[in-house]
Amino acid sequence: MIERATLLRRHHSHGVRIRPHHMQAAWHEVVREGDELAVDAPLADKSTIICRTGLLLLAGGSGAWRVRDAMNRVARVLGVVIHVDISLLAIECTCIEGHETFSEVVSLAASGVNTHRIWLMENYLREVETLGRELTVHGYHELLDVIEKAKGNYVPWQLGLASGCACGAFVFLLGGGPVEMLCATAGAGIGNFVRASMGRRKIGQFSGIACGVAAACVTYLLVLRLLGMAVPSALAHQAGYIGAMLFVIPGFPLITSGLDIAKLDMRSGIERLTFAVSVIVLATLVGWLVAEVVGLAPDDFQPLGLAPLSLTLLRLAMSFVGVYGFSVMFNSPAKMCATAGCIGAISNTLRLSLVDLPTLFPALGLSAGAPPEAAAFAGALCSGLLAAALGLHTSFPRISLTVPSIVIMVPGLYMYRAIYYMCVFDTVNMLSWATRAILIVAFLPVGLGVARTLTDTRWRHTS
Repeated sequence: MIERATLLRRHHSHGVRIRPHHMQAAWHEVVREGDELAVDAPLADKSTIICRTGLLLLAGGSGAWRVRDAMNRVARVLGVVIHVDISLLAIECTCIEGHETFSEVVSLAASGVNTHRIWLMENYLREVETLGRELTVHGYHELLDVIEKAKGNYVPWQLGLASGCACGAFVFLLGGGPVEMLCATAGAGIGNFVRASMGRRKIGQFSGIACGVAAACVTYLLVLRLLGMAVPSALAHQAGYIGAMLFVIPGFPLITSGLDIAKLDMRSGIERLTFAVSVIVLATLVGWLVAEVVGLAPDDFQPLGLAPLSLTLLRLAMSFVGVYGFSVMFNSPAKMCATAGCIGAISNTLRLSLVDLPTLFPALGLSAGAPPEAAAFAGALCSGLLAAALGLHTSFPRISLTVPSIVIMVPGLYMYRAIYYMCVFDTVNMLSWATRAILIVAFLPVGLGVARTLTDTRWRHTS
């Protein structure tokens, strides 16, 4: 017994390698006839190709409809009929070939967004539909290896810079001035750098979000204090700290959950929505806790006093910067970021202008602008139509342009204020801000869905 205890102590003193909780599949080792043409291979080998295709798209953040469509396209080339059930992190697939059936389940370890991978998968699907009948089983997996092993386009400091610029622009669009923008840029930059660095070390997703939000809020306060030493009036600009934490708002799963529900992919839609709400609740609770400790409060922004033309031009510029920054956070290449930024600049400026019609165009004699919910629908619809038009001239996947362009429309400020007032037991204000946030979030995927219905025949029909 003593010798066994001594061995155990020595074992632990030298450290034990932590094994991954989710086992990795050795795709090349599970196939039976790797060197045979895939169209002639056993059904189990065909299922592996189809499932891995769907899994890589799911890992990129695609919704259930797009994942199923990709798996269908590969299955048709291989001469297989498939039935698929897709969730946030898993795919259950049954393949049918003649009198033979084969069922397989594959899963991911965590949810994420990678628009570059989605683009690579689109190119892969086009190649499969052209040359797929000439590829061996190993040939398919080698193509998928290239996509799976492709490194991210940006390192943590670049992701931090992108989120800082995006959130600084976001603060201006919410009504903040230069002081709030500068502090939010610093806070979001440090916060997302912390989150990205923890993600690279395989630390839990929610732990990274919590630490990133805390770092963002504290950094905002520190920068504000430093500015206050030189300009005492800067200390009055505390409201922008909310903008410093908006980089964690899960716009991709929020939007794709609505699109999944619209296509009756209820399992995927509800799970995505649950994940998004969990992230929002965690981030806002951490933000509130830090704000209580350091004494920050979500006050209203001070009026900027800009002329209508200057305000519109600045909104165009800041919307472009914000969407470009969020696209970088989604791992989009530079051209894709710029394209999404142009779409977002037009659609988001349209949305804000509709709300502020009486101020921007007093000659119209309007007493009130469009409701924020209707304006959100119009902005999302505009993004969808513009993405469809640009899709005729680019190879970028539509989702990689539309979702980043409307993420900046997600009412993160409303969500935070709803949680803040809940925590201070102000029920009336909590319900008011929560209702506004829910309605706007609901109308964003509706706008995209309408645009998709108008411009995409395959999306328009149920089968």
